[in-house]
Amino acid sequence: MPNTYTQIYLQFVFAVKYRAGVIQPSWKNNLYQYITGIVQNNGHKMLVINGMPDHLHIFIGMIPNQSVSDLLKDIKRSSSIWINENKFVKGKFEWQEGYGAFSYAKSQIKNVIAYIENQEEHHKSESFKKEYIQFLQKFEIAYDEKYIFKELI
Repeated sequence: MPNTYTQIYLQFVFAVKYRAGVIQPSWKNNLYQYITGIVQNNGHKMLVINGMPDHLHIFIGMIPNQSVSDLLKDIKRSSSIWINENKFVKGKFEWQEGYGAFSYAKSQIKNVIAYIENQEEHHKSESFKKEYIQFLQKFEIAYDEKYIFKELI
């Protein structure tokens, strides 16, 4: 896209279906590399990816060659297929429907990267659901709690 100049930094947050903690340390780095490849193959820049057994945070520099929803659909669909083909989990792996997408200024990049890199420490004292609701409130996003990443009952 000649003469198109952008600076778009987005953090995506999404969960394993029913927030099941199935992402294991033995293969999570391979998953992160796989997702990084998807992001890069779509022309975007991966800044950091990290998460917990039940959810992921992805922070990218995005170019406006595709919609956020198309990128997330590609990430979730392709990574689910990859996890299932490699038989990393018993049964069928799925990501939960939906995601959070939050935008940041260039001046915030270092802080967002540090936050995402520090997920393990952060979640020693705070649940994913609480973290996610805090994001929605901080960014003043209207939400209905009944649609916040459902847990298996």
